[in-house]
Amino acid sequence: MKPPWKLLMATPLFFLLTLHTLASPAYDHQPGTRRSKGQVCIEKLFLKTTCYLVVSIFGPDIIKLLKADVNADVVCHTLEFCKQDPGQPLCHLYPLPKESWKLTLEKARQIVKKSPTLTYSRSGSDICSLPFLAKICQRIKLAIQNSLPFKDVDSDKYSVFPTLRGSHWRGRDCNDSNKMAYPGRRPDNWDTHQDSNCNGIWGVDPKDGIPYEKKFCEGSQPRGIILLGDSAGAHFHIPPDWITASQMSLKSFFNLPTALTNELDWPQLSGTTGFLDSTSRVKENSIYLRLRKRNHCNHRDYQNISRNGASSQSLERFIESLSRNQLLDQPAIVIYAMIGNDVCNGKIDPVPGMTTPEKLYSKVMETLQYLDSHLPNGSHVILYGLPDGTFLWDNLHSRYHPLGQLNKDVTYAHLYSFLSCLQVSPCHGWMSSNKTLRTLTSERAEQLSITLKKIATSQKFTNFNLFYMDFDFQEITEEWQKSGGQLCQLIEPVDGFHPSEVALQLLADRFWKKVQLQWPQVLGKENPFNLQIEQVFGDQGGH
Repeated sequence: MKPPWKLLMATPLFFLLTLHTLASPAYDHQPGTRRSKGQVCIEKLFLKTTCYLVVSIFGPDIIKLLKADVNADVVCHTLEFCKQDPGQPLCHLYPLPKESWKLTLEKARQIVKKSPTLTYSRSGSDICSLPFLAKICQRIKLAIQNSLPFKDVDSDKYSVFPTLRGSHWRGRDCNDSNKMAYPGRRPDNWDTHQDSNCNGIWGVDPKDGIPYEKKFCEGSQPRGIILLGDSAGAHFHIPPDWITASQMSLKSFFNLPTALTNELDWPQLSGTTGFLDSTSRVKENSIYLRLRKRNHCNHRDYQNISRNGASSQSLERFIESLSRNQLLDQPAIVIYAMIGNDVCNGKIDPVPGMTTPEKLYSKVMETLQYLDSHLPNGSHVILYGLPDGTFLWDNLHSRYHPLGQLNKDVTYAHLYSFLSCLQVSPCHGWMSSNKTLRTLTSERAEQLSITLKKIATSQKFTNFNLFYMDFDFQEITEEWQKSGGQLCQLIEPVDGFHPSEVALQLLADRFWKKVQLQWPQVLGKENPFNLQIEQVFGDQGGH
C-alpha cells in the first residue's frame, strides 16, 4: 500500500476541477443570507450531501489512478473532465509523462474501464440534475443572475443572512419583515420608536426627550459607500492551503461553505466594503470602516455590487441590484472600479475582445445616467482607472506556484500557459510570455483610463459630483517594498492575477488619503458625537 500522503496529491486535481467550474457559463454570481438554525442545518446538509456524492462517485477512481503514479493531468483527462479537441494542442500543467501521452492515457483508462465515473462525466449531468436538489439549485441560480439576496423576506434588497449576496455584500437588514427598514435610509420620525436605517441608533434620551438619531446624527452628513466592480472589488480568493498538500489540515476547509456561497469572493474582507478584521499583517481599514469611524451614523451603509467577470459592457445586467431611493435615502459615495475585464479575456487572440475607448465611453455614460436617476442629491461618483498589469509577468513568472512548491515543477509561467491553452485565462493579455501582447494590453488599459478621465472632467450631473482617480499600483508596490514586503505578496497566490487582501488594504489607504487631500467634501464631516454613540449603543448591533 502506498503511503497516505500520496492521497493528498489528489488536491491538484480538485484545482483543475475548480478551473473547470470557473470556466462554465453557470459561474457568474450569487445572493444573500444570514442563518437561522434551520438555515444552517439545510446548508450543512446540502454541502455534506454534495461532498459525499462527489467523493463516492469520483473518489475511488482518483485513488486508483494516483496509486498508479499518474499525475493530475492524466487523471483529469482519464475521467474526461479535461478534453483535447481535435487539432488543438494538449493542455497540461505538469511535465508530460516519460512514456508517450497516448500510451499513458490508454493504460490509465484500462484502470477505470468499468467505472461509473465515466458514465457520469459523459452524461453531461451536474449536481443540480438530482431531483432533491433541483429546486434549491434553481433558486440559487436566479439569485446569482440578479445579484440579490437569496433570502429576503420583505424584498428590500437587504438580508439577515451573511452569504449568498447577504450581509457580506451589503449592510445587514435590521427588520426583514418591514421593507421600509434598511441600511442607508433617512430616519423615519428620527427613529423614535424603531431603527428604520439599521445603524443601531434609535429611541429617545430620557434626560431631555430628544431622539438619539436627531441628537447624534442630524447635520452630520451621513453617507453610504457603494462599489460597482469586478472580481477584484469582490475580493476573489482561493486559500493556498486548499491546494497545497503540505499545508492542508482539517482547519483549512473551515471557511469552505462560506466561500462557495459567496462565489469564492470575500467582500467582507475587501478594501472597499470589508467590515471584518483583516487576516493579513496589514492593519489598514477598508473605506467603509473609515467612513464608519469618521461618522458612526454611517453604520452598515455599504453595498458591494461587484461580479466576477464584470466589465463596463456587462454592468447593465446587474446595476439594478443597487439599492438607493432618491427621496428616502442618504447620499452615497459610488466607486466605479471595472479595473480588468475591459482588456482581459482568455481568448487565444485577446485584442479583438478588448473594449474600445468608444464603447467604454458609451457604456460609462449609460451607467452615469442611471446613477443620476437613482442616487440622492449630494452624492459623489469616483471613476477608477485601469492598472498596468505587466506587473504580473514581470514579478511572478519565474516563481513556483503553490502546486509546484513541493516538487519545484510548476511555475507561474507554467500556470499562465496552461490557462491560456484551455482558453480560461482571466487575462491572457497580461498573463503571457509574449511581451508584445503584454504591452498592447497595457496600452489599451491606458487608453481606457484616459477616456474615463475625460468623462470625469467634461461631464456634469444633477445629483452627484464626478471625479477620476488613477489606479496607482506602482505607488503601492514602492511603499510595500519600503516596508520590507515582497512584491509577490500583493497578488493572489493561487490564481496569480487578482490583488491580494494586502494589496486591497493598501489601495484603500491610498484612496482615502487622496480623497482627503483633493476632495475632502466627499467624505463628509467627522461626527463629534461618535464617543457618545459608543457609550449609549456599544457596537450598534454589529454587522
